[in-house]
Amino acid sequence: MKRIAILDMYQGVANEGMRCIREILQQYSQQQGIPLETVELDVRTHNQMADLSFDLYISTGGPGSPLDSEGSEWEQKYFSLVDQLLEYNTTAAVPKKMLLICHSFQLLCRRWELGKVCKRRSPAFGVFPVHKTEAGVAEPVFQTLPDPFYIVDSRSWQVVAINAAKLAEHGAKVLALEKERPHVALERATMAIRFNEHFLGTQFHPEADAPGMRKYLLQPEKRWDVVKEHGAEKYDSMIEQLNDPDKIMFTHDHFIPAFLDEAFAGVNV
Repeated sequence: MKRIAILDMYQGVANEGMRCIREILQQYSQQQGIPLETVELDVRTHNQMADLSFDLYISTGGPGSPLDSEGSEWEQKYFSLVDQLLEYNTTAAVPKKMLLICHSFQLLCRRWELGKVCKRRSPAFGVFPVHKTEAGVAEPVFQTLPDPFYIVDSRSWQVVAINAAKLAEHGAKVLALEKERPHVALERATMAIRFNEHFLGTQFHPEADAPGMRKYLLQPEKRWDVVKEHGAEKYDSMIEQLNDPDKIMFTHDHFIPAFLDEAFAGVNV
């Protein structure tokens, strides 16, 4: 039996992310024959936090600014856990892995000063290609993904202006960048970082699936928001891309399972 802590960062806001993570873990357990016990902790609303009794940690995306929570009680508990895991992993025969998604990714980038965490000029929302860096090509969790691979992006914030000295200090590597935009005079956001040997982070949502995205986009108010922000053509393109099995469903089916494979490789389950 392996125990997984899901650090819920959604602050009580309705979302598809938690459902997707639950389903991926359930399917993985059934397919691999590895019993998994999952515990969900409401980090931001109820100040719940995991301890070191878990084998693996998944820290989710969530709403709001990754800057405004600095110094809050829940964030202090969160970073205390991160520090405990770092210390534990320095001597542990079986290290504990952590996956940080979107909001969680931005929080750790801010804390370690890996880059500039800032608001985007306009929100990113939709299905987009992500390009691997040289380190990304060599990243084991990325091995089953093409280059580029497609992701669901849903964020108003971003990490840019990566600090190479801070990366080196933490042993971190940038694994992926957002799509190239030759017509836009803005730096491409960093979309994935290998923070260290045991921590992996993505600014996108690797758990997102086509049914959840379609359900979200078909809500009248969400359709209006997308059309108002990006235009009807962009909205129609999003819906069409959800039907392509080589796009977000491929990432959904391969990314987190590959992370779990790496975490449990050679471990007695």
